Amino acid sequence: MREVEHPGGSHPATLILGIGELTTNAPEAVGVDPVVDPTGVIRDAALLLDGGRVAWAGPESACADGVEAALGRAPDRVVGVEGRAVVPGFVDSHSHLVFAGDRSAEFEARMAGRPYAAGGIRTTVAATRAASDDGLRAVLRRHVDQALAQGTTTLETKSGYGLSVPDEERAVRLAREVTDEVTFLGAHVVPPEFSDDPDGYVDLVVGDMLAACAPHARWVDVFCETGAFTPEQSRRVLEAGAAAGLGVRVHANQLGPGEGVRLAVDLGAAAVDHCTYLSDDDVAALAASWGGEAQGTVATLLPGVEFSTRQPYPDARRLLDAGAVVALASDCNPGSSYTSSMPLMVALAVRETGMTVAEAVWAATAGGARALRRDDVGHLAPGARADVVVLDAPSRTHLAYRPGVPLVHAVWKDGHPAR
Repeated sequence: MREVEHPGGSHPATLILGIGELTTNAPEAVGVDPVVDPTGVIRDAALLLDGGRVAWAGPESACADGVEAALGRAPDRVVGVEGRAVVPGFVDSHSHLVFAGDRSAEFEARMAGRPYAAGGIRTTVAATRAASDDGLRAVLRRHVDQALAQGTTTLETKSGYGLSVPDEERAVRLAREVTDEVTFLGAHVVPPEFSDDPDGYVDLVVGDMLAACAPHARWVDVFCETGAFTPEQSRRVLEAGAAAGLGVRVHANQLGPGEGVRLAVDLGAAAVDHCTYLSDDDVAALAASWGGEAQGTVATLLPGVEFSTRQPYPDARRLLDAGAVVALASDCNPGSSYTSSMPLMVALAVRETGMTVAEAVWAATAGGARALRRDDVGHLAPGARADVVVLDAPSRTHLAYRPGVPLVHAVWKDGHPAR
C-alpha cells in the first residue's frame, strides 16, 4: 500500500486510489443499476474520506472531478491500494463479549457427541460473577481488538452472563465503554437461585434489573427457547424493555421450532437472531414485515453457532427468496460460537446456507446495519461513516474462496487508520 502526504487541509481527508473492486452497497448513490447489482460494485475505483465520513466514491477515472466537487481542495493523504478489493466495515450485530472463564472442555465433549443445550450458559455465569471489573474489561477489549483486526468496525454486544441486578448492571456499563450498541439480556437463562421460580426471575428482570440496566443500554433481548424463556415470559420482558425506551431484539428458533420469530415480528423487533428452525409461517411473517414504509424485522443468521455445535445450518436461500432481509453476525461467545471473525461468517454462509458471495457480504455489512437500525454504517455512499476494509485480495469473493486466511489488509474506522 502506497501513501503520499499533502498536509494543510482544514479536515483530514484521505483519497484511496487503485481499488480493484469497491463494494459500496449503495448502487443509486454511485450510479450503479440496483436491479443489476444491489451491492453497487465499482471496478477500478477510488474512494474519498473527509474526516469521519465518506465524501465521494466512483471510478478512478472520474476522481479528479469528484474530489474537486466534494472537497474543493487536494486531499491531505493519497493512499494506493494496488488493485485490492475494498468493502464497508463489517457490522457484527450479535455478540456476547462481557464474560469470564473458558468452556473449551464443553466444546470438546460436544465434538465427541454430546448435544448442545442452553444450560451451559450457567457455567459462564459463575465465572463472570466471580471476575473483577478489570478482568472483564480486559477480556472485552481483547475481543473488540480482535474483531477490529478482522474488519469489524461496528459491533453490538450483550449482557447475560451476570443474571443478578449488580452483575447485569456491571456488564452493560462495561460494554458501553466500547460500543453504543449495548443490549440488556438479563433474560438469557434462569439462574440457579431461581430454578424453582422462573416467573419470579422474570419479575426481577422486568423490575429492578431493567431499571438498573436501561440507562446503559440501547436494546433489550430475550432467549425465547425451550430451556430458557417461554413465549409468554419473553413477551413480558420485551414489552417492559420497550416501555423503558429500549429497542427490541430476540434470540429465537435456535434449538427447535417455536413462537419466537412471530413474537419478534409482532412486537416490531429490529432483529430476530438464529432462525435455524423456521416454519413457512415464520418465513412469511419475516418477509411481510418489510411490506410497508416501516422497517421490518431482520433475520440474523449466526452460522458460527452451527459450525461449533453441529446443528443444522439455517436456510438463507429460503428466507431471501421469500423477500426477507437477512444479516450475518458472529454470536461471539464462550459456549456456542467462540469466534469474532466476520470473514468466517461470510465463508460459512456461502458454503452452508445457500447465499451467494454478494448476498453474504451485503448481509455482513448492510444487513447488520439494518439489524441495528443504522443508516450510517454498512455502506460507502457519500455521508456514510468512513469505515473501510481493504482486503489483501482482488475481489470480495476471496472471503469465501480462501476461508481462514487473514485477508484484512487495512482498516479505517471513522476515517482514521485502525490497523
